[in-house]
Amino acid sequence: MEAKIRYTYTDHHNVPIYLDSIGYNPKELDFERPEGYPYYHWLQTIHGEGVVTCIDQTIYLKQGEGLLLPPYTAHSYHPNYDKTKTWSTVYATFGGEAVDKILDCLSMNQAAVYQEQTAGVFKESIDRVFQFLNAQQKETISESFIRSSYMYDILMTIKQYGQLTTALTKNQSFSKVRPIVDFLEANFQNNIGLQEMSMHAHLSPQHINKLFHETFGLSPYAFLVQLRMREAKRLLLTDVSLTLREIAELVGYNAVSHFVSTFKTKTGMTPKHYRETHKKD
Repeated sequence: MEAKIRYTYTDHHNVPIYLDSIGYNPKELDFERPEGYPYYHWLQTIHGEGVVTCIDQTIYLKQGEGLLLPPYTAHSYHPNYDKTKTWSTVYATFGGEAVDKILDCLSMNQAAVYQEQTAGVFKESIDRVFQFLNAQQKETISESFIRSSYMYDILMTIKQYGQLTTALTKNQSFSKVRPIVDFLEANFQNNIGLQEMSMHAHLSPQHINKLFHETFGLSPYAFLVQLRMREAKRLLLTDVSLTLREIAELVGYNAVSHFVSTFKTKTGMTPKHYRETHKKD
C-alpha cells in the first residue's frame, strides 16, 4: 500500500457487528479527538512509531502493535518525531448491537494495546478487507454482511494472535453513564435536556453533569450535539433527496439556521459543502 485509502459506510443493514470505516494512512499527522469517536476504534502501526495519549496515559505504538479504543474515549496521537519522520497506520472503526457482548466474551471491552505474536498477522486481516472492497463495483446489502464477517475476523485475529501489553485504566464512571448514553442514542431527535435525562436515570442534573465530565470530558449537551451531528452526516450522504430543513428536524433542531451553524462549528464546513465533498461518484 502506498496511497492513502479510506472507506466509510453509513448504512449498516442491521448486522450484529458492522464496519463503520477502514483505511490506511501512509503519513499519519498530528490528530486530536477530545470528544472521542462514537464507535470502537482500532489503530495499528504499519511503519514507524506513534505517540498516543488517552485516559491520562502516553503510549508508544510500535510496528506490529495496535490500540483498541472504546467509543467516546478522548485521545490524541502524532508520530514519534524523536524516532521517525513517517508513521504509517491502518485503522478500523466498528459498532453494532452485539459488539459489546462480543467484546465482553473475548475479554476485549476496554482500551488496550495488543502486540502481534506472529509477524504481519494483524496487517493480513486488514488487507483481506481491502482486497474485498477493492473488488466491489457498488455497495449491496449482501456486502454489508460480508464486511461484518471481516470485522469479526479482525477481532478474532487480534484475540488469537495478539498479546495484551498495556491495559489502560477503565473509567469506572462509564458503567454509570451508559444507561443515559443509550437513552440519548435512542432519543437524540427529540427535545431533550438535563431534566429529561434526570427523570430517565433517576439522578440529579448536577450528578449527571459531573458523570459526563468525568467520563467524556464534556457536558451532556455537548455529547448530545455529537450524536446529532453523527446522524446528520449519515442522512446527508444516504438520502440526497432530504432538504436541510428535513434533516435539521430529524436530528432535533427546530431552526435550520441553528442546525447549519452548529454543523459548521463542529465540522468546519456547512452541511451542503459536506454533502458535496463526501458524496460518492
